[in-house]
Amino acid sequence: MDEIVKKLAGLGLPGILLVIVTAASGGIGSSAAVVAALTGLGGPFGLIGGLGVLGLIASVGDVIAGYGIEAILLNIYAERSKTESVRYLLKEIKDLPITDELKAKLKDQLSPEINTEPEEVQPPKTIEIVEEE
Repeated sequence: MDEIVKKLAGLGLPGILLVIVTAASGGIGSSAAVVAALTGLGGPFGLIGGLGVLGLIASVGDVIAGYGIEAILLNIYAERSKTESVRYLLKEIKDLPITDELKAKLKDQLSPEINTEPEEVQPPKTIEIVEEE
């Protein structure tokens, strides 16, 4: 899983969208959704550019089936947070077409809330120095 996560993290947002579209379409069975995603991923190169990503689809489908989309997205964003701004990633997560619950988990992973519960404070220890004669 680590290898595919690193490859998808290298793709950035298009890789995230590919994972979401592939999972939402039920794997590779729904070719119309995958072709539309590939055309979008191809950018100015259209479907031809998107075909370069085609080799990843089978791997992505297998990994999603084995680990689940939540685990994949959490690992992708953890990997991307090593090289990209957390603020940028949080904005990107906000715009993703996923459930609010999954968005919250992704955001919590990138910027966990600070523990506001007061810790129990131990009183200072008193040390007595005794000179022996």
